[in-house]
Amino acid sequence: MKRIIFNADVGEEAGFDAEIMPFISWCNISCGSHAGNDVIIQKTIKLAMKHNVKIGAHPSYPDRENFGRVSLDISYNDLVSTVTSQIKKVKFYVEQAGGKLHHVKPHGALYNDVFKNNERAQAVLESVKNIDKSLSVITQENSKLSYVCKDLLMVKNEVFADRNYNEDLTLVSRSNKNAVLKKPKEVFEHVSKMVLDSKIKTLKGEERSVFFDTICVHGDNPNSVSILEHLYKKFSELNFTFK
Repeated sequence: MKRIIFNADVGEEAGFDAEIMPFISWCNISCGSHAGNDVIIQKTIKLAMKHNVKIGAHPSYPDRENFGRVSLDISYNDLVSTVTSQIKKVKFYVEQAGGKLHHVKPHGALYNDVFKNNERAQAVLESVKNIDKSLSVITQENSKLSYVCKDLLMVKNEVFADRNYNEDLTLVSRSNKNAVLKKPKEVFEHVSKMVLDSKIKTLKGEERSVFFDTICVHGDNPNSVSILEHLYKKFSELNFTFK
């Protein structure tokens, strides 16, 4: 039987985490720098463990004002310091609850920056190596982060169910009204091409080949629950499993 690994960004105070957890295999918990706090982190960890969801840390630029979605002018050492402390916090609470941290996935502008900026990618690599070399790193195929981590850390490539892509397979900027897909049916069409054909249809209608291990649905998408329910139903009919 074929398997799909859905992941979602959680612990961001969007209000959907409890409804999302039954449909995902991995979760990425905000570390408190763009959203959330220690209490929410611990609550989200318990929720994930209840549903047997593997837990990852979701570090960001230290920028709550902009939800971590703006690139910051921050030194290499300061970036390593903040990302390291963010991951350590989630790891501590996961282990305190009797679990084990599974992966690290950068958030927002940091995620986008490590796609194309080698220094930012090196900073994230150093942060993860500081903590636990057995942790996987989630990024996009052919990102700078995937290259610097090669042979050093396990890399898991992801695609996005609810985001449109540019021709170079970067994500369409959220400043574009067509950046986010919100209708379950259009998301399924988008994802089914990835799953069945290993292709991404770009915003301009062209197709690009893609390799991936996991599919992300954003936990702060207002339709995240209905999107996951629809994907779960449609792919179940195609004999896919999810856990």
